[in-house]
Amino acid sequence: MNQPKFIATFKEVQRNMYLLSRRLLTSHEEAADAVQETMLKLWERRKELGKIANKEAYAMQMVKNYSLDRLKSKQASHLKIVHSNYESDDRNVLDDLEQEAKVGMVQKMIAELPENYKTVIHLRDIEGYDYEAIERIMDMKSTAVRVVLSRARKLLRKKIEEKYQSYTA
Repeated sequence: MNQPKFIATFKEVQRNMYLLSRRLLTSHEEAADAVQETMLKLWERRKELGKIANKEAYAMQMVKNYSLDRLKSKQASHLKIVHSNYESDDRNVLDDLEQEAKVGMVQKMIAELPENYKTVIHLRDIEGYDYEAIERIMDMKSTAVRVVLSRARKLLRKKIEEKYQSYTA
C-alpha cells in the first residue's frame, strides 16, 4: 500500500479512532498520542493491510487495545477511565439546563458501568457502529456483542429508573 492510498484509507477513520481513545483516556494528549502510535503501527504493517477486509474495524481495534494498554501501564497511573468527554463542540447550543443535567447524569451512569459495557454502548449508541464492526473491534462473537449491549442497556435503564424514582420520592 503506497502513501496516498494509505492516507485515503485511514484519513476518515482517524477522527473515530481519536474519539474512542479519548473515551478511554481522559487526556486529549494521551488520545492524540494513541492515534499517532496506532497510525505508525498501521504504516509499518501497510504491506499486510491488503489482506484485511475491514480496515476501519482493524484500526479501531488497534487504537482500543493501545489505549487499554496505556491505562494498564505504570506510566499512565494518573489516567482513569471516564465517559464524560464525548460532548460535542457545539454543546453551548443547548440552552436547556435541565437537558444538560439529564445528559450529565446519564454520562455519569455510563462511567459507572463495567468496561466492556461502556465500550460497546459507546461504539453502538454514540459512534453508531454496526454489530459486525463492533465484533471486530471488540474481538467478540456476534451473540456476545448483542448480549453485552443488551445487558449494558438494561443496567443503564435500571440505574436511570432508580435515580428518577429518588427524584420523585
